[in-house]
Amino acid sequence: MIRREAEQIIRSLLRGFPIVTVTGPRQSGKTTLAKAVFADKPYASLEDPDVRLFAREDTRAFLERFPDGAVLDEVQRCPEIFSYLQSIVDADGRMGLYVLTGSQHFGLLSGITQSLAGRTAFVELLPFSLEELSKAGKQPLNLEEMLFKGGYPPLYDREVAVRAWFNAYVTAYLERDVRQVSNVQDLEAFHRFVRLCAGRCGQLLNLSSLADDCGISRNTAKGWISVLETSYVLFQLRPHFANFNKRLVKTPKLYFYDVGLAAWLLGIEAPHQLETHPLRGNLFETFVVAELMKSFLNRGERPQLSFWRDSNGVEVDVLIERAGRIMPLEIKSGRTVTREFFSSIDKWSALAGHTAVDPTLVYGGADSYRMKGRRVVSWRKIGPDLLGIPAP
Repeated sequence: MIRREAEQIIRSLLRGFPIVTVTGPRQSGKTTLAKAVFADKPYASLEDPDVRLFAREDTRAFLERFPDGAVLDEVQRCPEIFSYLQSIVDADGRMGLYVLTGSQHFGLLSGITQSLAGRTAFVELLPFSLEELSKAGKQPLNLEEMLFKGGYPPLYDREVAVRAWFNAYVTAYLERDVRQVSNVQDLEAFHRFVRLCAGRCGQLLNLSSLADDCGISRNTAKGWISVLETSYVLFQLRPHFANFNKRLVKTPKLYFYDVGLAAWLLGIEAPHQLETHPLRGNLFETFVVAELMKSFLNRGERPQLSFWRDSNGVEVDVLIERAGRIMPLEIKSGRTVTREFFSSIDKWSALAGHTAVDPTLVYGGADSYRMKGRRVVSWRKIGPDLLGIPAP
């Protein structure tokens, strides 16, 4: 089993909370991690119809089977359980009783916010990070393979073709989540919408254009974006608020949590296609931003990420806020560093003054070094060390 970086923070949180809730996409390894953390406790999956029926019809009796706690998987399938858990942990008083897992972010959080506020900590588990793959000796050999394959655990612990796995994943999980979260009637239009989103990854989100291209209303497009966010398929990166007396773009940018899924949705059939694909730069940016998210989440921190773009088109791909300072980060998929790569971060750093720290370029090459006060970082070195995030 590939060791997950989030394991340490979960064990730490269990010393101070009676419950830890692990959320994230389906097939991101939540169950495997929860079982590893609670290896000596019983496990029950509420995806199992018989278990779910028992839990719904006699919740108290169901939970009495676990006097010393348990791993309860996919708890969003039985929201009735939350209020009973509240009574149990309040009466018991012990820490580290339960690990809950769930895949649908909004539905799960709404239930927990009402019943378990203050009683549970949250950890978001995304697919494997580059750091986790590297430590396990599983890092793809080159950038194109990384962008093609992504980080979903089943692609690294079993013999399965990448495209076949993503095809099954979308059919088995995404469609089911869509039906559970939202009353989507036209699945064909929804699939077309998801593919159009993949074609816009790393770009400003234009809901009207997206809706027109898909043949749906703007409100439907907005609702479907929410469904995809709920299911941990994609996320929006917000623009930074500091304007330095300049007019700023206020529209968010769209990214996928897993670059391999985005590549599959674009119809990419082999890694070598990514060498010259017109969206190579967008996919590389998606990969880097998702890795930055993982670096924070795997250590129990909220990602403080944004981007900056003024009305003249000057853009810094990512601004990373830590301890009152901001690191500007530029993302370029090219293997050769050119002077133009630094143009935007240099302009932003001049505007930001003392607030700016460690201007950084992440690129598609192999070497990492410093160049005139700026850091140049290979894609292979993306991780918490890049951001100065301490181990949990």
